[in-house]
Amino acid sequence: MADRRHTERKGFSLGAIAAGVGAAVGLTRALRPRYSFKGKTVVITGGSRGLGLVMARMFLKEGARVAICGRDVESLKRAHADLERLGGEVLTLRCDVRDQVQVDAMVGAVHEQWGAVDVLINNAGVIMVGPLESMTLEDFEEAVDVHLWGPLYTTLAVTPDMKAKGEGRIVNVSSMGGKLSIPHLVPYSASKFALVGLSDGFRTELAQDGIRVTTACPSLIRTGSPRNANFKGDHEKEYAWFHVSNSMMGVSMSAERVARKIIEACRRGDAEALVGMPAKLGAVGRALAPNLTARVLDVVNRMLPQDSTPERYKGHESETPLTRSWLTEMSRRAAERNNENEVSLH
Repeated sequence: MADRRHTERKGFSLGAIAAGVGAAVGLTRALRPRYSFKGKTVVITGGSRGLGLVMARMFLKEGARVAICGRDVESLKRAHADLERLGGEVLTLRCDVRDQVQVDAMVGAVHEQWGAVDVLINNAGVIMVGPLESMTLEDFEEAVDVHLWGPLYTTLAVTPDMKAKGEGRIVNVSSMGGKLSIPHLVPYSASKFALVGLSDGFRTELAQDGIRVTTACPSLIRTGSPRNANFKGDHEKEYAWFHVSNSMMGVSMSAERVARKIIEACRRGDAEALVGMPAKLGAVGRALAPNLTARVLDVVNRMLPQDSTPERYKGHESETPLTRSWLTEMSRRAAERNNENEVSLH
């Protein structure tokens, strides 16, 4: 009986502590000054389509000046026309974030137009889907160049002015793949893991300068991006599972919802934004039950196509009746909204 009372008291104490911590976190957020984006200069890499374009629209509606960059000129033109319809100040710049010279020139152009960058969103990304045997060293290098070196170059370019002002916001858009390595996405996941480490390190060292760095790790996002992703191995089957998953309720989230959550995390200056239940479960599972998580992923991997053909194909080159069916309707609608339907270099 005494043991039972002791257990109950212990359970009550832990619950009270958890409730107290939750209340303290909530109070801290409530008392923290609300960061306004009105009149701020926001730079979004990979902003010509998908999640980057959705965030650009939202920042414009909040009164920010928005500069987007991307590699494809035609995609940038369409994005510029899209954003201009919302009013406000918009700047579109061609830039390959893998090249530090281009990054410095892009940030310099923004500075010349509007002054120092207040908010940096590192969103540019590439996706290569296929079994490990189909991947080459170049596939890994490309992913690291875009997801690690790109954010490093942009951050180094904007932080001197942020330090001088004593404030700034930086968001590094990683992925649930930066918390849990997903089968058939090894170059992507490895590079996103690297971005998480870089982002967390910057967070720690730049906080003393008033710069808040947020690491965003969303689940699958319905941006319509599968048609512009790259596929190897049995590319039609790889595209099919990826595209269908990207369109499933409960597995993927709308780009608009993800964008809102990331922007709010940026506003609050949160250290991390795990967006979506799959991302949260994946991060917790890997941390608390790594062996079980590894076994589950092993089963998933065995269910995926195993062709090791090294040629790469775009999603729009891998369409089948399945990927044109009702199963991908939500993703295809998102592609129409988010400038993903035209062929691009990404």
